[in-house]
Amino acid sequence: MKLDVSRLDELAPTLRAGDKVELSGIIYTGRDAAHKRFMQLIKEGKELPFPVKGSAIYYAGPTGTKEGMVIGSCGPTTSGRMDPYAPALLDLGMKAMIGKGERNADVVEAIKRNNAVYFCAIGGAGALACKCIEKCEVIAFEDLGCESVKRLYIKDFPLIVTIDCHGGNLFESGRAAYDRRKAV
Repeated sequence: MKLDVSRLDELAPTLRAGDKVELSGIIYTGRDAAHKRFMQLIKEGKELPFPVKGSAIYYAGPTGTKEGMVIGSCGPTTSGRMDPYAPALLDLGMKAMIGKGERNADVVEAIKRNNAVYFCAIGGAGALACKCIEKCEVIAFEDLGCESVKRLYIKDFPLIVTIDCHGGNLFESGRAAYDRRKAV
């Protein structure tokens, strides 16, 4: 299913764990160091470097850009490292997170509470992912290098809905299905 980031607020409640999507639009990158700075800005009552409401954040730290390319390899990083920060961002209106790996119970509850969604990207396929990125701009924390916050313009970025706002969770349902097959 083709999905535009600008419609996440309206469409997130229609998505179910296991849905395959091709996401297009503007997303932002941010990893651990950037998230720590986000929390400091929130604590100080300052604005974040991107419009949080309705946004999608990609947990990635792209490698250096090679000549003739928009961006270097841009694969997902382990999402669990952002778990301490994700509920606050979701409560501010963020609608989607993109990464890899499981999320803790607080993040799952924040996803449900805010009608948001967690997408997984294919780990180890950063060179393939960068082909879906049409434009990249550093917008904050340039001193963090590859972990700076970037605005990415993506087209048909392949993702899987992994945790939906109804409580569907592929990590749980997939594990349960495996255990049932193994028991037979």
